[in-house]
Amino acid sequence: MRLIERRRVVVTGLGAVTVSGLDVPTTWDSLVQGRSHIAHITAFEQSADWGVTFAGECRGFEPTSVMEARDVKRMDRNCHLGMAAAAEAARDSGIDFKNGDCWRRGVAIGTGIGGIETIEHGYKRLLEVGPRKVNPFTVPKLMANSCAGNVSIMLQLRGPSLCTATACASGAHSIGTSFHIIERGDADVMVAGGTEAAVSPLCIAAFNSMKALSTRNSDPTRASRPFDKDRDGFVLSEGAGVVVLEELEHAKRRGARIYGEVVGFGSSGDAFHIAAPDSIGAGAQHSMAAALHDAGVNCDQVGYINAHGTSTPLGDAAEVAAVKAVFGEHAHKLAMSSTKSVTGHMLGAAGGLETVATVLAVCQGVLPPTINLDNPDTGFDLNFVAHQAQQRRVDIALNNSFGFGGHNTTLVIARFKD
Repeated sequence: MRLIERRRVVVTGLGAVTVSGLDVPTTWDSLVQGRSHIAHITAFEQSADWGVTFAGECRGFEPTSVMEARDVKRMDRNCHLGMAAAAEAARDSGIDFKNGDCWRRGVAIGTGIGGIETIEHGYKRLLEVGPRKVNPFTVPKLMANSCAGNVSIMLQLRGPSLCTATACASGAHSIGTSFHIIERGDADVMVAGGTEAAVSPLCIAAFNSMKALSTRNSDPTRASRPFDKDRDGFVLSEGAGVVVLEELEHAKRRGARIYGEVVGFGSSGDAFHIAAPDSIGAGAQHSMAAALHDAGVNCDQVGYINAHGTSTPLGDAAEVAAVKAVFGEHAHKLAMSSTKSVTGHMLGAAGGLETVATVLAVCQGVLPPTINLDNPDTGFDLNFVAHQAQQRRVDIALNNSFGFGGHNTTLVIARFKD
């Protein structure tokens, strides 16, 4: 039972940079149409012994679209992508960030890995030319909180400022934390989400070494296949997803367009394994149940779940088991899809983008499909919105994000009703 008055929190701005598009409209169209742009890697050269040769890259992205050329050199690509998504979300919100009470506006941008490109280049330079030639901007560039700090500077956000690093739950964790910050009265506006730029030699090699990635090199667009019996791992992608959250009365006073409302947030820890869930998805169950409790929502009110759905054998099975355990018979009445089938897995940015997708699904009554789901695995008998989008009014939706380390988060998104 809460002992404080709950302030309502709405979504008034959306931003995204993905393999599917360099803004929200283009990305959303690709998600709804089920168009995958996963392709062979161009970011670095690969020899014949690389086990994985494809990923989701934000091709054509120019950081100078949101910052001066001199600033580009002072930030990692991780920050470039997050800054662009935050700038789009800010514009979309219609808030005048140059004026107003900057102390009541904050930022929370999560990341799973941070400035890995800077780490790789910095270490190479250290070995090749020595310690005195290491770039003096190395630390500010590689810091996980670099994007949150730079977005704060860009938009003059002087309220709560933080970075959540909970692996693949980072983006959603940042949004959930921001929701509670506004709800309890510590801010009126939060720019929140996630960013990741991990399509790098070390990350591709490391994830492949642990057998986490799909090796479907001959058919990249069909490699990410959540819930399909032939899934063989996730597809690594880069990108960013950011939302502007705002206290309802604050939004109404300025005549804001409202996409939807965040009404609940739940989180949990698996305490099981550093890189795998238990078979029944106990942590995921608790995360979803906690979010529903926080929202004051019954299971039978939920119409859609944007699944974590990474296309890994263990992860997908655990999530399906968890949904069935939490929702019982209603699990067969709701719809659940994985937009990672189109975008690949953006790690710490995934929850940010998937919140954008969930908000739009509720707002527009269109559920993006799970593509490449040709043969559902044994016992996977739910409505996964296979192949094609579905028109469906949804009043309440969940967004699941689960990360290495056993970090679980669930957001509850509602159709806005004044």
